Amino acid sequence: MSTENLNNTEAVKKIKELSERAKVCMFCTNLESLPINTRPMGLQETDENGNLWFISSEASNKNFEIKDDKRVQLLFMNNSDSEYLSIFGEAVIYKEKSTIEEKWSAMANAWFDGKDDPNVSIIRVTPKDTYYWDTKAGKLVSLLSFVAAAVTGNKTDNSDGVEGNATV
Repeated sequence: MSTENLNNTEAVKKIKELSERAKVCMFCTNLESLPINTRPMGLQETDENGNLWFISSEASNKNFEIKDDKRVQLLFMNNSDSEYLSIFGEAVIYKEKSTIEEKWSAMANAWFDGKDDPNVSIIRVTPKDTYYWDTKAGKLVSLLSFVAAAVTGNKTDNSDGVEGNATV
């Protein structure tokens, strides 16, 4: 696996690509306390600046924890394509009607009584430290490389993969 550190536009493109393909992350809060509080969260979008947006209940533990400590860790995993993304960042909670309108999704109706529900909040996570793992050729080629190495007794160089920092 080779290392390719990305910056600015390339970093945002990679964060957007991997996060939006995975769609769901493990959203970790209260990072100083063990065990770390973690729950699955559906991503609304990753914007052109690399910020990640989520719809959340204002009454949720995660929102209370973010109010105490804005540091969060997001762990995205797309096993079908062997793509992984770890984002440490800072979260901000929005309650403004305009932000809720802009970020609202019909899927959120499963948890809320529409966008006017008083518990609706929007969370924006701004990445501070990001690391990614990605396969260039896809999971099938990687798997075939590992199988060939196992059959022949040779080691795989796993050269079809790339990993690195993505600094926005």
